[in-house]
Amino acid sequence: MAPPPSDDRDESHDERLDRNWGELLQELRITQTGLQLLSGFLLTLPFTQVFHALDGRQKALYLALVLIAGLAVGLNMVPVMLHRRVFGEHVKERVVEVGHLVAQVVIVAIALLVVGMSTLIFSVVASWVAGVVVAAFLVVVLGLLLGVVPNRLDPG
Repeated sequence: MAPPPSDDRDESHDERLDRNWGELLQELRITQTGLQLLSGFLLTLPFTQVFHALDGRQKALYLALVLIAGLAVGLNMVPVMLHRRVFGEHVKERVVEVGHLVAQVVIVAIALLVVGMSTLIFSVVASWVAGVVVAAFLVVVLGLLLGVVPNRLDPG
């Protein structure tokens, strides 16, 4: 991991790693809450009267979303488990580096869940055409917000 660009902080390398780890944990807490809400919604759906009226594509989309949610929940726990597993082994730099990458994958998974769940809801309430239009719209908007905007702020 290349050293980050210099800034006005008066902190050692270890202090920077501790701060980065703390910030990463806070971000994981936020994604965890979103994942819990999205997963909770998904897990209740089969127990509603509407679920049995879903067509084959809607049920396939639902199952794909459950799979994505499960993977996202598991991935969200990876940085914490890495930290627990190697605690005290002086590899925090690697834990922060891997945690950073995993957190980005979790954010993409959450975006996929938002797109997929919105598509599913619109396909049930309105039509498949409406669901596809909403999916396309959300892919563009979330792509801009989660991909383009952060890259525009990246000084590198």
